[in-house]
Amino acid sequence: MGRQKMNKPKKSGPARDPSGASAKRGRPNVQPVDIAKVNAIVDQTANTLSAADHGTLKAAMGTLAFLTAEIEARNTSIKRLRAMLFGSKTEKTDSVLGNTDNEGEGDTPGTSTTTDKGSIARAEGGATDKPKPKGHGRQGAAALTGATRICVPHDSLKRGELCPGCGQGKVYPMPEPKLLVRITGMAPLSATVTELERLRCNLCGKIFTAPTPPGTGSRKYDESVASMIGLLKYGAGVPFNRLEKLQVALGIPVSSSTQWELVDAAAALMVPAYQELVTQAAQGELLYNDDTTMRILALGGKRRAKAIAAGELDRNDRKGVFTSGIVSTAASTRSGHKIVLFFTGTQHAGENLADVLALRAPELADPIQMCDGLSHNTTPSTRSLIARCMTHARRKFVDVIGGFPEECAAVIEAIREVYRIDDQAKAQELDPKERLALHVEHSRPHMVRLKRWLRLQLSEKRIERNSGFGDAISYTLKHWEALTLFLRKPGAPLDNNICERALKRAILHRKNAYFYKTENGARVGDLYMSLIYSAEMAGTSPLEYLNALQVHHAEVARDPAAWMPWNYIEALACVAVPGPV
Repeated sequence: MGRQKMNKPKKSGPARDPSGASAKRGRPNVQPVDIAKVNAIVDQTANTLSAADHGTLKAAMGTLAFLTAEIEARNTSIKRLRAMLFGSKTEKTDSVLGNTDNEGEGDTPGTSTTTDKGSIARAEGGATDKPKPKGHGRQGAAALTGATRICVPHDSLKRGELCPGCGQGKVYPMPEPKLLVRITGMAPLSATVTELERLRCNLCGKIFTAPTPPGTGSRKYDESVASMIGLLKYGAGVPFNRLEKLQVALGIPVSSSTQWELVDAAAALMVPAYQELVTQAAQGELLYNDDTTMRILALGGKRRAKAIAAGELDRNDRKGVFTSGIVSTAASTRSGHKIVLFFTGTQHAGENLADVLALRAPELADPIQMCDGLSHNTTPSTRSLIARCMTHARRKFVDVIGGFPEECAAVIEAIREVYRIDDQAKAQELDPKERLALHVEHSRPHMVRLKRWLRLQLSEKRIERNSGFGDAISYTLKHWEALTLFLRKPGAPLDNNICERALKRAILHRKNAYFYKTENGARVGDLYMSLIYSAEMAGTSPLEYLNALQVHHAEVARDPAAWMPWNYIEALACVAVPGPV
């Protein structure tokens, strides 16, 4: 007989203490949290804590509520929570799939390099490496378009004179002069104090003042002041109070209230140009739209309650505030100008786009509208061909790749091939019809195999439909026709990235200034952002463009179409430069 195995008595551990005794082992006392009760407790501390401490506590509880809701969601992973809280550094295919062999390469230049068995198809041919960029971020003299250029002739030699070296040849100018670059620091807003001598007769008391030098003018603030303030605040995210402190440190103080008065007054002069931008954007063949959250103090909190009590607001009006971005261009980016518009208020992106398209000429065909699958981006009344963003669909698979590495890698690789083909079209500068033919020939097989494979995952129950991967498949198949519009319509884009980049302008303002105080302040911000970003997209200087709109505001009001960012230089050449005011 074998030895009978005896069960050893279990050691009795300490009783579980609901008050937190488990913390001795490093575990916190985790209990279900009623967010509503916790918020009520936080509100009771408003009178006992300072405003700053109460705001910090309320923000912490908001974070707790957000995390609780995300943890309860079925498709949330630790990786997704980390990206939500701290941001995702990159979504490049090599980084997402953990491929370190080609570190530093982008998604599209080469073919897939991973070897997982979940791949749908393999591309033929070898990967092409990106050439390493030169300069390491240094800017040459050619990039300094706003610099003052000084031409210095030779002090002893002139064209055609004998060479002092050999004494036989003649010297001639070289095509490229030697360049010396010197960059100096200066205040964003500089000032000049002109002292005019005054003489007074000691008998009659008459005062004689020296004449004003040419170019000095009588106004204290030049047009460029409002342009620079607007560019710093709405283009670079520098709040008024921060610029005020900087100017004090530089010895040229300009208060924040004065800054607002200047940009507000200048905005009124530039309204015709902004309205013309909106009108021309409505005629575009391709429109991108999306929105991000914003805050207007007058539409929330105690100010909202006072406005409702005064009858200025309806209690049922929306509380949410958004900044919508709309990018309008031609289907062929080589022939069309890009116009960027911003709208801040309670309307979402779809409603703002509908307002813009109301200005569209009735004889024009319906435009292509690129957006993600959010319902706020469209309205039933908007007449457009909907194209969905491939990047948003791809991101849903990136978010759950930790739980489904092989399956998600297969989808991401298929999308990578489509982007690689689109990059070929851009490199060859194909027109919309040629680009469509290229995608039909090379991208359609990838997309057909991808759709068939996604359907098999659900029909054969290879994955759980309610899982994160199942949700990503459902989203992709639901919007398949709109996601693949680039295979049927010339000029249809793959993604909404250009609008996402434009919205970073509004996000930068929200990050630094936190809010707009009034709806008028939001309108002024939208005007400046639209003019600044449209000028950048046209390759012109936003500062010079804003200056021109103010100096020649009368001409702009008469013919705003001649004063767009891409053609205002020609209009400037046709008008006389006014003297100092």
